[in-house]
Amino acid sequence: MAILRWLLKLMQSFLVLGKVVTLLLRGRLHRRNTIEQMAIVGTGSLVITLITALFVGAVFTIQVAKEFINFGAQGAIGGVLAIAITRELAPVLTAVIIAGRIGSAFAAEIGTMEVTEQIDALYILRTDPLDYLVTPRLVACVLMMPLLTIVAIFTGLSGGMLIAQGLYSISRDTFLDSVQRFLATWDIVSAMIKAGVFGALIAAIGTTWGLTTTGGAKGVGESTTAAVVTSLLAIFSSNFFLSWVLFGAIGSTLSRGLLGS
Repeated sequence: MAILRWLLKLMQSFLVLGKVVTLLLRGRLHRRNTIEQMAIVGTGSLVITLITALFVGAVFTIQVAKEFINFGAQGAIGGVLAIAITRELAPVLTAVIIAGRIGSAFAAEIGTMEVTEQIDALYILRTDPLDYLVTPRLVACVLMMPLLTIVAIFTGLSGGMLIAQGLYSISRDTFLDSVQRFLATWDIVSAMIKAGVFGALIAAIGTTWGLTTTGGAKGVGESTTAAVVTSLLAIFSSNFFLSWVLFGAIGSTLSRGLLGS
């Protein structure tokens, strides 16, 4: 029974996504609310994103540098780090941070509004909750996630370069030349595509679980927990399919067509 309710809410989150797209196509967007949410999602999450990316880049370099040096391939360390961070680590870990920090906040805030009948008050005032509450949050996540991911990529590479220089005496020029040789424009584009999809999923799931909250304060806690867990599952499962599409045969065709490479 609990699984059926979970599946029902998951389907509702996709319906919410569709309705938000429809509202946006009609030009329905509360700009002030959207800007406020962009500040919360982007600026509010910047520091923790930077710290996470810095240590991830440093740890990854420590893990692979010694083995590469043993095989005489120290010139490839920067490139391997760049590919790993750009294609997977930066978008996925940034999404995990946003799911824990922002997705939970969406579910808790809107869930509290639901159990205290503030959502009903919006209906009485002839205000659509999807238009007023959900759309600004979803747009903010879709816009800010790629920007945070780009920041995470550069920060992670900086952390890796510092470790490569400080611990393994690999020059900055060697490291950056490797990054330039390995990393393609399509890798950055695909990272931004992934980030945008993850942002949409996090916002849709968080707001849907908030809007369907019942049972008072206990229900708010349960909805918040379920929203975060569901967001993480959505991130990891969608990451598999996105990686398959973006870096498989379809991705190669797209990169040649869009970037002319």
